[in-house]
Amino acid sequence: MYRVMIVLLFFICLQPAIVLSQERRTVLKAPSQAEGEGPFHRLIIRGVTVIDGTGAPPVGPIDVVIEKNRIATVRFVGVPGFPPDSARRPKLEAGDKELNCTGMYLLPGFVDMHGHVGGVEQGTPAEYVFKLWMGHGITTIRDPGSGNGLEWMLEHKQKSERNEITAPRIKAYVGYGSGHRGPITTPEQARAWVREIRSKGAEGIKFFGARPDIFTAALDEAKKQGLRTACHHAQLGVARMNVLHTARAGLTTMEHWYGLPEALFTDRTVQDYPVEYNYSDEQHRFAEAGRLWKQAAPPGSQRWNAVMDELLALDLTINPTFAIYEASRDLMREYRAEWHDAYTLPSLWEYFKPSRDAHGSYWFYWTTEDEVAWKENYQRWMHFVNEFKNRGGRVTTGSDAGYIYKIYGFGYIRELELLREAGFHPLEVIRSATLFGAQALGMEKEIGSVEPGKLADLVIVEENPLANLKVLYGTGALKLNELNEPIRVGGVKYTIKDGIVFDARRLLADVRRIVRDAKSQGGGGLNVPGTSGIATESEIIPKP
Repeated sequence: MYRVMIVLLFFICLQPAIVLSQERRTVLKAPSQAEGEGPFHRLIIRGVTVIDGTGAPPVGPIDVVIEKNRIATVRFVGVPGFPPDSARRPKLEAGDKELNCTGMYLLPGFVDMHGHVGGVEQGTPAEYVFKLWMGHGITTIRDPGSGNGLEWMLEHKQKSERNEITAPRIKAYVGYGSGHRGPITTPEQARAWVREIRSKGAEGIKFFGARPDIFTAALDEAKKQGLRTACHHAQLGVARMNVLHTARAGLTTMEHWYGLPEALFTDRTVQDYPVEYNYSDEQHRFAEAGRLWKQAAPPGSQRWNAVMDELLALDLTINPTFAIYEASRDLMREYRAEWHDAYTLPSLWEYFKPSRDAHGSYWFYWTTEDEVAWKENYQRWMHFVNEFKNRGGRVTTGSDAGYIYKIYGFGYIRELELLREAGFHPLEVIRSATLFGAQALGMEKEIGSVEPGKLADLVIVEENPLANLKVLYGTGALKLNELNEPIRVGGVKYTIKDGIVFDARRLLADVRRIVRDAKSQGGGGLNVPGTSGIATESEIIPKP
């Protein structure tokens, strides 16, 4: 039970001292960079169609010129259907590098706003996580808790900035109370803690809840110190502070959706918990969470509009992480996802399997009724997020991978698909994944769109991602060719970070090697005894 208590207490932040013990635990550090070419004195990317991340429609053919690590020019070089006008094209000079990407699509690098860098529990080395992200075009991540320790995270952040490792840019947040000796019991202690973690280099704070006077003081001090804030409004604290309360106190982003239905209550003040409910029992926690939106005010109601209007006025950012809860509405889809075989480490698969001893492994007896409730939950949740976007709100993309059958990179692309399902136009999806993420991090002057002067963080894909977001998956998408044969198309071709060109497929090949090596060393899979006449779990669920 020690393991489950560590996980539960870390996630609901009941005892900051427990978080301190978590910080002392580390994962294998990323090796020195051995991949990528550049940056170059001058790199010319030829003939692309640009999806610039601002919401503007695609345009091409375009030549993009990068000087060292910044975009210098984005130049129209002709019209579709005709050879580019040589007079318009930037001239290749001695020492320049040319990348012929004729007919391909170029986008800003993706921002994962909820990217945990694995952990000891999952057995995920940094190289595995970083290469999965980079192999899917993710060039910036926000680790919302620095669960491997702030010192560890800042070391990797700095190495990434110097391009000493193959990794996205990193924004390092810490969990509320991390490193504090004992619980924080006064507003003054909260303010002092915020100043302390700021002095250590933290760039933001992730909250799960706290006593209102303490929580408000911490948010206020964070704002004074220039720190951004995020909150997973855990059920243990949401009755006292839902998203309206935290947004009024200056919260930057709300994570997931907890705290939002509670702000929409009109005929109750707490969730309709069954009398036998126990939050520490994760089947209780997640099953009842799937019945929460039904208890909130419906779309179009006075309360619905009042809450939305106030959140918009407060400039709150919603980071929904639709993907991480998807197994709740379709468990089979998630544990049978095709990428598990080649890309999921045995230790991570072990962590995912049904267990009372790991966070997010709540499949003690997941039923049709649970899945139906979650499907209905998603409909209302997606309705709110889409309408929030339509009214001018900022919605970003985060994966929260490493839990609940979601792995890094793949889970992020699925998040894009789910925004599309929620009603976003594909261009709105890309904007959430790029420019809006940059804005939420305060980095919009540096990244998030394809514009001269910005850092050269880019994604190049051979297929049109607006027509089919599935082509962004590392496994690509199935397509029937002219010979009536199913083939794989897509996958990111190049990820460019700081002007350095990475072969995304090579990065993913490295991940497959890491997984193969782990299996050869005796890594296991999901093994649950079957019954007579019924296939065993090891037969129906492939071991990765």
